[in-house]
Amino acid sequence: MKSLKITTLFLIFSIFVSTSIFGKDLTPKATYSKSDSLKAYMQKEFSLFYEYYKTKDYTSADDYGWEVLKKDPKTYLRFHPFRKMEAILWWEHDSLKTITDAERMQIADTTLYLYKMAMKYVPKKKGYYLAKSAYIMETWKNMPADTVIKVYEKALAADPNLQAGYKDRLGILYAKNATEENGYKIKALQLYSALADADPDNALWTSRMENLAENIDELVKITGKAWDLDKQNTEKAWKYASMAIRAKDYKDAIAPLKFLIDKSPDVVNYHKQIAKCYEKLSQTEKALKEYKKLIKLEPKNRDNYFNIALIYNNMKQYAVARSYLRKASKVSPDWDFPIYLEAQIYEQAARECGFDFMDRVVYQLAVNTYREAMMKHGPHAANARERIRALKNSVPQKQDYFFRKLSPGDKIKIQGKCYGWIKRTITVPNN
Repeated sequence: MKSLKITTLFLIFSIFVSTSIFGKDLTPKATYSKSDSLKAYMQKEFSLFYEYYKTKDYTSADDYGWEVLKKDPKTYLRFHPFRKMEAILWWEHDSLKTITDAERMQIADTTLYLYKMAMKYVPKKKGYYLAKSAYIMETWKNMPADTVIKVYEKALAADPNLQAGYKDRLGILYAKNATEENGYKIKALQLYSALADADPDNALWTSRMENLAENIDELVKITGKAWDLDKQNTEKAWKYASMAIRAKDYKDAIAPLKFLIDKSPDVVNYHKQIAKCYEKLSQTEKALKEYKKLIKLEPKNRDNYFNIALIYNNMKQYAVARSYLRKASKVSPDWDFPIYLEAQIYEQAARECGFDFMDRVVYQLAVNTYREAMMKHGPHAANARERIRALKNSVPQKQDYFFRKLSPGDKIKIQGKCYGWIKRTITVPNN
């Protein structure tokens, strides 16, 4: 029956294969040269493999696939024969219920052999095939951890962008087999730290790091020790710095960040991180210096101006803070946050000064600026609207203007001991 099935299929392929797969007529000719005969034979074998695979008849596809891979895989690489044969072998290993453990082990060995072939013919996928080899060695064959680890490491070296799942398996092996001598714990920390940097929203990587030590302070010490032993290693310096920042140990993060900046002064992220550390340590002048370096490196990044404005605002240097807020707005005209913060500065200045008429005028300036922020229809519009409502009794009332003989449309210059820096006016409203 099987022979009849194959013969029938081959007759069908001989008629239709020219349009479906190869674009050539496989109708038998009177005579063939030796090379033409092999070519026709291989086309037939691949046709059967392809069609059986497509219909999920993996048992029938198996032999034909191996014939293609053993005799002429290069011709058919565009059809991904190695990935198709991989799917067949995994199906045989995982889905066939009638095979013995010995037969499953044979399938595992055959799959490893397949991956070795695949790396020869598809070298750009070497990292993938090494990772799959390591997985089979680990889970199907239960081989020694050190042996498996070496293959996972080779996979990662071949493809640094390897799927995170394989990196996680390597990290788990490092953690389970760590000793004082082999340095696996540090390797695991470096691996999970890199995963956390690439995917900061995935809590699993932080959890994995925390499980490697009794507390995060120990992780800082471990990564710090790794850098101390290899002081010119920029990767280890970054791992130490990033781990210290995660632990909120900003003081320890400074030295490796300084080292990294000396090595690569134009890397933006190093300056950002050290600026944040200086801020957290209340080393304001150093933080400002770093943010100003960032402006030179990234003159179109609004955040750099805004962060400087925040620092000057906290220092109550309102005029300087406002100037940087306006620079941020110039870079990003549709951004409502700088305008909202400018309004807060006016409100804060009035609150600190007193509650006479000029203070009320400054509150009105704050309201006007909140209204300007609200008109941007950005994320702070609702907060701006709330502040306008909250200040309705703090701004000048009709009688305040009346007693000072001020009419709607009149300009009021903001002045006084608290407000020399503002240099703005407001217009008396109509109501």
